[in-house]
Amino acid sequence: MRYATLGNGKRLRPVLTRAAGLLLGAPDARLDVPGCAVELIHAYSLVHDDLPAMDDDELRRGRPTCHCAFDEATAILAGDALQSLAFRLLAHDPALDLPAATRLRMVDELAQAAGSRGMAGGQALDIDAVGRELSPAELENMHIHKTGALIRASVRLGALCANTPDDDALRALDRYAKCIGLAFQIRDDILDVEGDPAE
Repeated sequence: MRYATLGNGKRLRPVLTRAAGLLLGAPDARLDVPGCAVELIHAYSLVHDDLPAMDDDELRRGRPTCHCAFDEATAILAGDALQSLAFRLLAHDPALDLPAATRLRMVDELAQAAGSRGMAGGQALDIDAVGRELSPAELENMHIHKTGALIRASVRLGALCANTPDDDALRALDRYAKCIGLAFQIRDDILDVEGDPAE
């Protein structure tokens, strides 16, 4: 689990969680737990995405992927454990001093982002698209789910740390997250083709 989370990385999602929360007046100390939870979900998704059954990548951020550094079974278990730890943090970490109803909403936001209506669904669309040319609308839909859902959850979790974010603020953050998610995934796809795998 440490290997998958403590390596190099941009930490974009926790930065977005913190930025959204601070923008809406959330206490700084309250933003660590949701930022960690989002990053744990992201790390789990990368561990599973790198597996031979998915992308079969051997390098991630310049070092061997989890299943290459250890083995496939360890990588699967590490990914599973990272995912459940993310939800446990939101549900029980005492540093997140929010009412139970807000914590539950955070768990729901993150579960939707990671599940069939989010990342997992986007990955399924990506697998289904192998060998096919996608229309711009199909490609955008895949990106919204595969990358955009977790970015949206990142800003929403930060906003929920502000106690009572208004609906207008959430809608504005959703639009922002959609644009960031699409741009990020398009850049990532270009780097998959033209980038250096050691980076």
